[in-house]
Amino acid sequence: MLTLSHLSKSYSSSRPILQDINFHLNAGEYVAIMGESGTGKSTLLNLMAGLETPDSGSIVIDGHELAQMNDDQATQLRREKMGFVFQAFHVLPHLSVAQNVALPLLLNSVEKQQAQAATMSMLAAVGLADRAHSRPHELSGGEMQRVAIARALVHGPRLLLADEPTGNLDPESADSVMQLLREQIKQSGTTCVLVTHSTRAAATADRVLLLTMQGLIPQGDNVPHTIQS
Repeated sequence: MLTLSHLSKSYSSSRPILQDINFHLNAGEYVAIMGESGTGKSTLLNLMAGLETPDSGSIVIDGHELAQMNDDQATQLRREKMGFVFQAFHVLPHLSVAQNVALPLLLNSVEKQQAQAATMSMLAAVGLADRAHSRPHELSGGEMQRVAIARALVHGPRLLLADEPTGNLDPESADSVMQLLREQIKQSGTTCVLVTHSTRAAATADRVLLLTMQGLIPQGDNVPHTIQS
């Protein structure tokens, strides 16, 4: 589903961020990437999304080599095959909850009635069916992240990229959101890469990798799929 081969990235000749990163992710797999600040976790995620260009190496997503795509093709790939969840939610304040969730469907030209049905089904799945007409300012942080998860998954993406999704949440909300995220990606069969500082968030993944200057290093043989208190 996702393959990185000999990937390197630097922002100056004296400060390489990523060096010779090799990584393969199978369809339906959920992987957490951890690492200290400054090790390049968000840069790696941006490279996977095609939002930044590597200095060398290749990125293949669902059979598509990003380096061989122009800007329009890369944008289309993101719209159709990717979903994104961010620390800052990025829920649009002037739209209702339902309108926020429906955005990927509208961008993919899904017929209005079908989009409405898919949106309400997704809101029910994340426990927010009764908040469809609410505005973001009426929601808690945990609820806004649930909206973000619903929006990221409503169009059935092949790959979900999540960047510190619990960073702005209290521990209880964070645990709830991460359990929900795992449930939804496993039910839908979506492949997921989670970047996080949180060991509790990483504990929901199938496997955990540590990003270092030596590459991605597997952490442990067995990763629990529930959050331990």
